[in-house]
Amino acid sequence: MTSGDGIVLRRAVAADAGAAADVWLRSFTAALPTVVRPRTDDEVRAHFRDVVVPRRETWVAEDTAGGSGIVGVMVLDDGLLSQLYLDPGWRGRGIGDRFVALAKERGPQGLALWTFQVNEAAHRFYERHGFVAVERTDGSGNEEREPDVRYVWRP
Repeated sequence: MTSGDGIVLRRAVAADAGAAADVWLRSFTAALPTVVRPRTDDEVRAHFRDVVVPRRETWVAEDTAGGSGIVGVMVLDDGLLSQLYLDPGWRGRGIGDRFVALAKERGPQGLALWTFQVNEAAHRFYERHGFVAVERTDGSGNEEREPDVRYVWRP
């Protein structure tokens, strides 16, 4: 899926795992500076290499025109939009919107996702795309022990 800006959304392959993990790391650090990560950078990279890319429906956004490589990653897992991260310098360019549209195509019966309560930008983004907050937790069920929100989209 190519747009006029040279950004291609495509399924990730094994060779993309490192770049996808690095996008995740940069994005997480920029968007969630107060959230403590339970995994080291190397553990995140290994998780992308060994679990995320080979075992999940992983998509990447690749800058084919400007040569920046992988600038976004989205992971779907049986009706769960489990991850959507963009390189900080690539936010606000419509890539996240394209990822959500793709997720809705891939999950036409509906989608769910979790985001941290402190991530107000994500709340606005998902609500703009029709997701509704249906549950709030104290974070005891996630690795980060950070209060979160479950969002649901139904067609």
